[in-house]
Amino acid sequence: MRLEEKFKNKKILITGHTGFKGAWLTAWLNLLGAKITGVSLSKLDEPSHFSVLKMKENINDVREDIRNYKQLEKIIFDLEPDYVFHLAAQSIVRKSYDSPLDTWSTNVIGTINVLEALRKLQKKCNAVIITSDKCYDNVEWVWGYKETDRLGGPDPYSASKGAAELAIKSYIKSYFPADTSSVRIASSRAGNVIGGGDWAQDRIIPDCVKAWSENNTVELRKPNATRPWQHVLEPLSGYLTLAIALDDNRD
Repeated sequence: MRLEEKFKNKKILITGHTGFKGAWLTAWLNLLGAKITGVSLSKLDEPSHFSVLKMKENINDVREDIRNYKQLEKIIFDLEPDYVFHLAAQSIVRKSYDSPLDTWSTNVIGTINVLEALRKLQKKCNAVIITSDKCYDNVEWVWGYKETDRLGGPDPYSASKGAAELAIKSYIKSYFPADTSSVRIASSRAGNVIGGGDWAQDRIIPDCVKAWSENNTVELRKPNATRPWQHVLEPLSGYLTLAIALDDNRD
């Protein structure tokens, strides 16, 4: 089924819609004709991909902290979304060392707040909760990680993403049984992404472009590290496909 047939005129909530992947997802769903409500923090990093795309003109742009449960619950109850994409997070590993409390509370409590509000939602809804491939305990092997591999990493960011996965699994098993629940939940994990509009701190591709444009030498923070890369539209395509699968597999 074509994406437009699934998402046109559907009410969609995107948390973290002003971030790198969030802004791309907002733009894509806007092109598909969806009715989008975005929830993000008030302060935008500059430059901002969301601002460059002028997305504020095309959606219901709500500025709220996902750690504020009462406000988040009200947003979800008032909207009654058909689809939810939860991307809001503290997503920088180095920042997690400097601000562990902010990282843990946003990535774990923020995710639980979304799940708790959905638990009380009395209508059909499909929700994709996005975490990270960093949720796995990194044991430095050469092959990819599987669903059954151990969760949790040494840094606050990775550990918080592993904890979020445990919370998601608990809520799915406890409150969203596939045979009776009107709300369908799935988590999705992606690795490092590249693409236009990524101006976040400690991003290797933007750092390279910035250094070269200023005729400077690129600084490689971890030259011996090996990381997989994918264009931002690839994981977003996966999120949309997963949301459709949740909706299709109801019977």
